[in-house]
Amino acid sequence: MDSETSLELVRKGTTLLLLDVPQFTLIAIDTQVFCAGPNCKGIKMIPQGPHFFYYSPSSRDGNEFSPIVGFFFEASPSKVLARKWNPEEERFIKLSEEEEERYAQAVRSLEFDRELGPYALDHFKEWKSLSNYITQSTIERIQPIGGEITIVSEPEMSGNSPKTAKEKTLAEQLSSSRFTRSSDKNQKVHCYYTSVPRLIKHKGMCANELTCLNLDKTQLLEELLIKEFGGAEDLLLAELQFAFIAFLMGQSLESFLQWKTLLTLFFGCTEAPFRTRSKLFTKFIKVIYYQLKFGLQENKKDIDVERKSASVLFDESWLSADSFMHHLCKDFFQLILEAPVVDGDLLSWTRKVKELLETALGWSFQQLETVDGIYFDEGDEFAPVVEMLEDHVQ
Repeated sequence: MDSETSLELVRKGTTLLLLDVPQFTLIAIDTQVFCAGPNCKGIKMIPQGPHFFYYSPSSRDGNEFSPIVGFFFEASPSKVLARKWNPEEERFIKLSEEEEERYAQAVRSLEFDRELGPYALDHFKEWKSLSNYITQSTIERIQPIGGEITIVSEPEMSGNSPKTAKEKTLAEQLSSSRFTRSSDKNQKVHCYYTSVPRLIKHKGMCANELTCLNLDKTQLLEELLIKEFGGAEDLLLAELQFAFIAFLMGQSLESFLQWKTLLTLFFGCTEAPFRTRSKLFTKFIKVIYYQLKFGLQENKKDIDVERKSASVLFDESWLSADSFMHHLCKDFFQLILEAPVVDGDLLSWTRKVKELLETALGWSFQQLETVDGIYFDEGDEFAPVVEMLEDHVQ
């Protein structure tokens, strides 16, 4: 890149100024992760739109890292965000308006230019595929008070008995006083996610009607879209992306649960993909495709160490054939791929997701057999046995 183009991008982009960054701190923005050197003072040339900045303080030798802290922000031309490292709390804190403006003028005068790392624009397309529905209003609606997202503020989420190696490591970190700020001990800060009922209940309905209503989550989806989002489908997709990013990159278990809840809602609809919300489901399955494509990069041998250290990515417990994702996808694939009439784009993207999971994880989505209208996997030990009777037996 020539100097004139670079200078233009610096002036038009947003700058994230980080003061007094300890060496070896993992600092990250979107899909890019860096290890701070002795002269690191932030990131420049951040393009317009929503972004997620997150970091993980390190021990002095750079071998141990505390739980990730992150926040969303909206980038705009010539904007400067300034944060200063607080060694006592081991986190970045906001400056006063006067201080931030003073540093902003210094940034615009290029006083910090040599100590600012450039945003890698060749990664921006990948980030856009994960965040294209998120807007400033999405961030303001969902983000917790203060804006910081961290599992340290989710004690009841992390209090369950750890099951995997990563969960055990995280539990050990959280139990250490070194990783617990005094201001967090009695403070629970959560994202303002949309509440999704697990069951639909309506007075006057018989048991069979209620069962059918809860087996197909189409009506629940419709009620949620109208009541919570005013019918704006993209707002629900924005929350799905927000939750995924906060979970995958910010290590938020609360966000993982919301992501899982929204997946269960979408994949549990049997009428909406064909009748009322075909376009929404096409957009939804595209969102899921890019989320899985990015998350499954952990399986690649050449992925950088910094990204592995700073991101949960997909734990092995979520990649097994017994995982919730496998069961949801299997039923949804069956529904879409065997439908007599289906939207062409929805069919195409569903096939892409299926191929991605089969190729990356070796998952098998076997053809299902039906007995009296009930589907069973081939070889399912719980499936009913069908025996051929003599011709005279009805």
